[in-house]
Amino acid sequence: MPLPHDTRPDEGGDPVEENSATREMRPPFRRQRSLLLAALTLAGLAFFGADDARADFRVCNGTANLVGVAIGYRAEAGWTSEGWWRIPAETCKPLITGQLKSRYYYLYAEDANGEARWAGEIDLCVAENEFRIAGVSECLKRGYQRMGFREFDTGEQESWMVQLTEPPRSNTETE
Repeated sequence: MPLPHDTRPDEGGDPVEENSATREMRPPFRRQRSLLLAALTLAGLAFFGADDARADFRVCNGTANLVGVAIGYRAEAGWTSEGWWRIPAETCKPLITGQLKSRYYYLYAEDANGEARWAGEIDLCVAENEFRIAGVSECLKRGYQRMGFREFDTGEQESWMVQLTEPPRSNTETE
């Protein structure tokens, strides 16, 4: 099992789980074992030049479906994963506002129809409902699920954007 990029901190203490009424986060969508590993263009693009007033880690949903998103990162207290942000079709939403404090961020997303997911090889903990979880070890033992997140190296940029796109459609019609 691959580990997040930085050396994993010593785990200790009780897991942290917080709910925030101020963020628009909802439960993930029903998982289906037959989820299609969608062809994926997760393009991290540094954006917002010096003239722009905002810096953030933003996810844009370029698909026709609602998408649920979770993010992972290394905080002062250690590894943290949190979610779920609901991002409607053809919109963007910041997951982290303000200047980015980590170089590496990790993302997992799935669409509301259970047809596509955007994942990777870095295992982090997630929960069925909105969550903020400290630590990356023993997810199942602590009552969480383990999901594969994709790593993004922001190159220490102040802002970053990830674009989720539709999988390519094959022409299966016969003449």
